Amino acid sequence: MKIITPVFYKNFKCIASACPDSCCQGWEVDVDKSTLEYYKALTGGLHERIESVLDKDEFENDIFRLADKKRCPFLNCENLCDIHIAIGGEHTPYTCKTFPRFINDFGGTRELGISFSCPVASDMMWELEEDFSFSQELNSDLPALNDIDAELYFTLLSERKKAYEIILDKTKPFNVRMVALLESAKELQKKLDDYEEGSNEIDFISVFNNPEIINKEWEEKVCNARFDIAVINSKPCENIAMYFLFRYYMQAVYDKDVLSKAKMAAVGVLIPAFFGNDSWTIHLWSKETEHSDVNMDRYKKLLKSADCLCSENLIKYFK
Repeated sequence: MKIITPVFYKNFKCIASACPDSCCQGWEVDVDKSTLEYYKALTGGLHERIESVLDKDEFENDIFRLADKKRCPFLNCENLCDIHIAIGGEHTPYTCKTFPRFINDFGGTRELGISFSCPVASDMMWELEEDFSFSQELNSDLPALNDIDAELYFTLLSERKKAYEIILDKTKPFNVRMVALLESAKELQKKLDDYEEGSNEIDFISVFNNPEIINKEWEEKVCNARFDIAVINSKPCENIAMYFLFRYYMQAVYDKDVLSKAKMAAVGVLIPAFFGNDSWTIHLWSKETEHSDVNMDRYKKLLKSADCLCSENLIKYFK
């Protein structure tokens, strides 16, 4: 299998108890089936403690019931994981083992990245001075079974490479590159599938009023939003656009909706311009949105239905 990662991917290291916004606090902890089976085979005090906090969410998924202040019940007073300490990190739930990494499989290719939802990862990508580029290697894993349309996949692969080139073209101001990205995605979308942009009259700021609140600090940032166009022509915004293209663009192979993926990159760039020109702000947005099924589902629908997020209105911010 071919493995593709950003060049900085292997440099990421969790800072555990020193983290300013623990991933073990604020959201539910899903317990995957294989890990749950391992826990059920345990004996003694840890087994009893795990059993006492196991619960189901509204979708009947197994989760740990959160403690006060939405803390994982195994996050101790030193902000370390008691399960990790007792039986090793390899026996924590899959989400815990992989966070903040994301994995996208496309048959014989696996793409791995790190998410802005982690403050350390956010700092790494925000402060990246060189181009946001990628490395690849081969391992012995067999290709994953899939029903991907091969022709569409290779078309999108080629188009994403062009999108990267647009974003990294230093001969043009970054705002001009963003306009070119959106216009290119609009033309590609016409070839792939019908795309009717919506007329929902929600205003731009209200897009970010998520129904599920993970950190009230994000609410405060939304309330105090103020657009600063000067923020857009910056290296961190270039890095943000590349992150979104890498993480989401190829998912159009499943829904033929490439324009929404380009819009995500545009909105991502606008987040520091509206809510705060620092890595903490994009971290808060990512934790609130990319890691909440409720918030992310709403956001994806708004990308198509909200008039304020139609391509022409997004382009206006970059003029």
